Amino acid sequence: MKRLLLIISLLFPVLTYAQKQAPSTYDLLIGTYTKGTSKGILVYRFYTETGRLAYLSQIEGVSNPSYLCVSKNNRYVYAVNEDGKNGGVSSFSFQPTDGKLTFLNRQTSAGSDPCYISVDGDQKNVFVANYSSGSLSVLPINEDGSLRPPSQVIQDQGKGPNAGRQEGPHIHTAFLSPNEKYLLFTDLGTDKLNLYRYRPSKPLPLSPSAPAFVTTAPGTGPRHVVFSNNKKYVYLLHEMGSNINVYHFNGGKPERVQTVKMLPDDFKGTNGAAAIHITPDGKFLYASDRLDASGLVAYSINQETGELTFIQRQSTFGKNPRDFAIDPTGKFLIAANQDSDNIIVFKIDAATGKLTPTNLRIQAGNPVCLKFTPAE
Repeated sequence: MKRLLLIISLLFPVLTYAQKQAPSTYDLLIGTYTKGTSKGILVYRFYTETGRLAYLSQIEGVSNPSYLCVSKNNRYVYAVNEDGKNGGVSSFSFQPTDGKLTFLNRQTSAGSDPCYISVDGDQKNVFVANYSSGSLSVLPINEDGSLRPPSQVIQDQGKGPNAGRQEGPHIHTAFLSPNEKYLLFTDLGTDKLNLYRYRPSKPLPLSPSAPAFVTTAPGTGPRHVVFSNNKKYVYLLHEMGSNINVYHFNGGKPERVQTVKMLPDDFKGTNGAAAIHITPDGKFLYASDRLDASGLVAYSINQETGELTFIQRQSTFGKNPRDFAIDPTGKFLIAANQDSDNIIVFKIDAATGKLTPTNLRIQAGNPVCLKFTPAE
């Protein structure tokens, strides 16, 4: 008993210190299309106790930064420039104390309409999905956080049954597995989830895995991917089909265990599923749908099987919720309505996963990407 008390007394200062150091505020970075009132990337301070957002800064002159990622050390931000055939990737230094972004450089994305970007944990490479050209690019990172020209470009091939949307490959996501041994990238145009091995020490860091891809139902258009918190399951969102495939990752050999639809049985109109995220505790999954279906769908996650159970459909009180983010404490979900120029804060019920609208909202021109990062 004395030994147990001694261990607790030794651990208590460490736990207390960790609790004190847990951030109570975060920065919310907002990627936008600059075809309307927005001029670049916005930064807001987010307060976890209340869900309040306060404007910090904006960096202007950044063309169509429609998707963002933040380096693990919280010092650099990378953005695609979704500019048609002149697609690019921009790098910025980031100051978490005041939310200030400083432009470093821009490189070509080696493709058309880059729409997604991610960065590895060791900050060696960024991965860019070029939607219109159906290609994936790898750009090495310099020590100062700036980018070098692409070191590798992977061109996908094929088409799908929807002649209007799937006339050729359309890469939509480039997402590392939790152990960073695999890069997963979706092809909306060919109904595939591609899997490549990632070896950052090699001149060409990506090589096809075995299998190199899994196919999805024809015409469903795979878009975004998220891993379960226990790293066992992969959730694949289909834009055109508005459904979610659940896979057991199985060491890079995905096996489908479930498909759930997002739309109600009586739905009539246009749809376009967009984003998918999981709460920090791993209990709940949310997905957004755009166009006539504009709203969020909530599911609970079976921790043993990875399967999803429907909880709720919730309006986002705006048009086309292209992206949303769950704050790192898991208390709030923030939805970005691209075509109504507003961002809405919802409260998450920790027990049920249900969303409740708050009166907290901000105006932002064409918001299409939300990223949280710790404030200092």
